[in-house]
Amino acid sequence: MRIIAGTSKGRRLHPPGRGRNAQKIRPTTDRAREALFDILGPAGVTGARVLDLFAGTGALALEALSRGALEAVLVEKASFALDLIRKNIALCGFSARTHVIRHDLLKDRFFLSGRDELGGFYDLLFLDPPYRQKICHSLLAELPDYDIIGPDTVVVCEDASSETLPESLAKLKLFDRRRYGDTGFWFYRYQKAES
Repeated sequence: MRIIAGTSKGRRLHPPGRGRNAQKIRPTTDRAREALFDILGPAGVTGARVLDLFAGTGALALEALSRGALEAVLVEKASFALDLIRKNIALCGFSARTHVIRHDLLKDRFFLSGRDELGGFYDLLFLDPPYRQKICHSLLAELPDYDIIGPDTVVVCEDASSETLPESLAKLKLFDRRRYGDTGFWFYRYQKAES
């Protein structure tokens, strides 16, 4: 597992390792991550504020920062994963541009409405929850209710490639969908209401 491109290109990230806790983390493969960022392109990442929910190893947010994102907030519940995220942030030298929050989004999503802690709108939002549990479905429906997405926010959902996510939901509209083995990516853009 490594950073694919940008200022930290080639930097090998700390993997989850082995053991019971490590099996709970499913890092996005290098190949799939590279494809994801190719779809977003430089315009979708450079200068972006990034929110990484269910951050795992932190690889998605760190890849975005390496490619020119302005800052990233990473949210994760497991202490072993948080330790891993902090090690990877330090390894890449992004401590000044990141904020790590411990929170269980499966138990409390109202946390996402707290603009004070999260700091307002994000340009790029990653959702990478446990596969095959319909978490992306429910979060996509709720996201427009929170003050974290705004005009032109891009939301990337990662789930099992066998899953089916809607073409549009609330104010989010699907603009791309890709499969890489067992991994599927759904790309949504926030749509302002027509006046």
